[in-house]
Amino acid sequence: MPRLSDTMEEGTILRWLVLDGEPVRRGQELIEIETDKATMTYESDLDGVITIVAAEGDTLPVGAVIARVGSVDPETAPGVAGEAPTAGDALSSHTGESATVQQPDAAAPAPQEVERAGEAAQVLAPEMGDAPAAADGERVKASPLARRVAREGDIDLRALTGTGPGGRIVKADVQAAASREPAAGTASADTPSAGVSATPPRAASPPDIMTAKGETTELELSRTQQTIARRMAESKATIPHFALHADVDMQECVALRSQLKGLGQADAPTYNDMIVKAAAIALREHPRANSSYRDGRLQLHSRVNIGVAVALDSDEPAGGALIVPTVFDADVISLGEIARETRALAAKVRDGSITPPELGGGTFTVSNLGMFGVESFTAIVNPPQAAILSVGAVSPRPVVREGELLARQTMTVTLACDHRILYGADAARLLARIRELLEQPASLTL
Repeated sequence: MPRLSDTMEEGTILRWLVLDGEPVRRGQELIEIETDKATMTYESDLDGVITIVAAEGDTLPVGAVIARVGSVDPETAPGVAGEAPTAGDALSSHTGESATVQQPDAAAPAPQEVERAGEAAQVLAPEMGDAPAAADGERVKASPLARRVAREGDIDLRALTGTGPGGRIVKADVQAAASREPAAGTASADTPSAGVSATPPRAASPPDIMTAKGETTELELSRTQQTIARRMAESKATIPHFALHADVDMQECVALRSQLKGLGQADAPTYNDMIVKAAAIALREHPRANSSYRDGRLQLHSRVNIGVAVALDSDEPAGGALIVPTVFDADVISLGEIARETRALAAKVRDGSITPPELGGGTFTVSNLGMFGVESFTAIVNPPQAAILSVGAVSPRPVVREGELLARQTMTVTLACDHRILYGADAARLLARIRELLEQPASLTL
């Protein structure tokens, strides 16, 4: 099990992209793994024949062996599912470690290898629904979510035509097929006839306490959602939070963005891009806020890397997730570069192509709910970072200037801090600097 993120401790095997005993090439995609942050594919680092050890659906710690890749005789290259490598084959786990298979008889597979390969082959059988094969023997290309929806709705993926990249079947294809299915069953004989009230009589006594809430459905959270829940619970339980609030006059930022859009820049920086740049400059000037707390010591970071929270929507009842890709060196790159980088990262998060390096290394986080009309909120510090900035909506509010009541574009920001790293005065100076930079946004373009 490879480590696909800096916080990953275990992973869940969603789908094998190759068959047991199949020859694979270096760089070929082998498996889809659900990590604590996203679903990712992993590629082979060797040429050879794969022997699958772990089944789809297994959750294993980082470093556990999930498959082996061994050398193959070109004359017997096609191989048979369940065929074990010959004696002396160098096998590699997905962690890059190698091992040597020792068998008593080089001409025949060891019994335990045959048994293990047979179990893996059963996992890959089409009737399981997770990895159906097309009529010509090729595996049906479909996203993990599409497979899950198809399995729940008893939809045969082999009968569908994918509209995703490369003809891949996506969730929308499965839902469209489900909507074309005829409604099951007909009206029951107990259905009330016209003119007869279907309202049941009121119960003479209160309902049973165990059924008072109606039918209860349990939803299993994804690996990402479980990790978010665990880390946020740990953050609130172990980090002494405190929060500071400030109103920022965004009138000049509104004018700057209108001016940039008027120059024909379709990808003009958003308010959030300006906030990321302002926070990065302020962190460079206040290095204590760009640090981490570890075992009674502060670790000051030389690079200012801003994590930008991206909500991952989902039609599933359990909901989506919150993914935080990183804008590296946000204090030294231009505002335009930040705008392009945040757009590209958000697109990767939503289409599932985000990579582990793009999700790690953050030293500070910006979380913005202003697009939903939220005026202010207090986010939870993302450990081991020192603070997180919560951003509300930009909207016209009454402001008194030089004795006059004016309507100004205003935004409320909240800085939640780890009191072990930042004290009140430290956080106040950082927040004041962020506000100053946003109220004079020309400094963000230098």
